[in-house]
Amino acid sequence: MDDQVTRLVDKAWGKLQQLPDDRRLLIAIAGIPGSGKTTLSKAVTAALNARHAAQNPGPAGSAAAAAAAPIAVFVPMDGFHLTRAQLSAMPDPARAHARRGAEFTFDGAAFLGLVRALRGPATATVYAPSFDHAVKDPRPDDIAILPAHRAVVLEGNYVCLDREPWRAAAALADERWFVAVDAAAARRRLVARHVRAGIAPDAAAAARRADENDLVNAQQILAERLDVDELVVSREDAAWVHD
Repeated sequence: MDDQVTRLVDKAWGKLQQLPDDRRLLIAIAGIPGSGKTTLSKAVTAALNARHAAQNPGPAGSAAAAAAAPIAVFVPMDGFHLTRAQLSAMPDPARAHARRGAEFTFDGAAFLGLVRALRGPATATVYAPSFDHAVKDPRPDDIAILPAHRAVVLEGNYVCLDREPWRAAAALADERWFVAVDAAAARRRLVARHVRAGIAPDAAAAARRADENDLVNAQQILAERLDVDELVVSREDAAWVHD
């Protein structure tokens, strides 16, 4: 694991150990499109779960094995995309669809509602939406955040944005991290990702999408970034891929 990721996991684990049993550790991880924030979020979530399991060894079905159930969960912001129907109902639907992924095409109020629910006592399951890429719309209540999930990694473009309601949601997080990346590296990753995912038919179309949408959004994300607890540098190596 990257040394900086190991340090972040150590920090999160230490904070988690200091919390009362009915409180969750909320980590908000932001960055521009193509920065690697999803890669980091998944790595931190997996490492926290691995550390918890290592401290609770035991045969399958034992009390120790039950105690080693995942303690961390990853919740991407993608599920808070407005639906295509909602975009079509906007005053300028063509622009809304073309700019999908911009801040105004997300349901920030619903995201704030989720974070508020997570900030309450961790005694009940809280549900978050996911994004169904097959139908290109959110899937409601698809991610279960269980009472056993003591750490929640919230990831997305706008989770550290200095604009309401994102600002209010970020204020409820225990940790705010931002993934920094060279703009040219982010653009290369975005072009490759759009072609690979079938979002664009070829590299030229993918580059237009990156320039006219993703990197326009990146300007706002950088200009309106809140103060953060950690600035994480995205590397150009096998550990930092595509996301």
